[in-house]
Amino acid sequence: MSEQENPSGCSSNCSSCGSNCPSRQGGIPKSKLAPGSSVKKLIGVVSGKGGVGKSTVTSLLACGTNRDGFRTGIIDADITGPSIPKAFGIANDGIGISEDGKLMLPDRSANGVEIISTNLLLENETDPVIWRGAMIAGAVKQFWEEVLWKEIDFLFVDMPPGTGDVPLTVFQSLPLDGIIIVSSPQELVSMIVTKAVNMAKKMNIPILGLIENMSYLLCPHCGEKIQVFGESHIEEAAEREGLRLLAKLPLDPKNAEYMDCGAVESIDLSPINDAVRAVEALL
Repeated sequence: MSEQENPSGCSSNCSSCGSNCPSRQGGIPKSKLAPGSSVKKLIGVVSGKGGVGKSTVTSLLACGTNRDGFRTGIIDADITGPSIPKAFGIANDGIGISEDGKLMLPDRSANGVEIISTNLLLENETDPVIWRGAMIAGAVKQFWEEVLWKEIDFLFVDMPPGTGDVPLTVFQSLPLDGIIIVSSPQELVSMIVTKAVNMAKKMNIPILGLIENMSYLLCPHCGEKIQVFGESHIEEAAEREGLRLLAKLPLDPKNAEYMDCGAVESIDLSPINDAVRAVEALL
């Protein structure tokens, strides 16, 4: 495979994490923001597998920093499965264009979180995005390069699970200040977390810490913590990888209802406060 044919930009003698990979040697220039845009800190939210509530965590981190008075935005990089606009109650009725007609304008939630997503560009929110990997990765770069992000303090990137085209593009092309890895309590996830950690390390991306979602269920009668998915192994994974455990979030049916009805900004943020503080410490 030639360098031109390889979407990762690697030389013909390497894989995405090989010793000759330009991304490890500074050979791939980072994408630049559009003129007039300003983003102080760019944070990726990743998971090694699907179904762990990564979009929920991304939304809560954005809500938390927004609550604390910071200007906050989200790039919904899960191009084929975007859920961020629905969580914030934003309809897919199109997005604005800058005065010169060159840049997209992010939509805004009720509390001012700025959001860009493919679902804001589709005629119907249920329309499928049937694109190949290169097109999906290109769309993520456009959301960084061709959107007017004005004076944003924290911009979160909600990435699809795994270590495929989009995470690779974000790691290589966007100037990430760090990532947060989201997991769930199952023992299998410990292995998946390690995969995500290893990818980040090979791509020289700082890891801010781990968040375990759906960690426990609070009994509505006695307040006891019920481990629905079995005993958590996240502390072991964090210790093994030398990472900070930022939060253990409960499995709360009310939160799912809030997400489904577009009221994520009404969710109690206290369980994720430590993770929000870790992000804010970057400024």
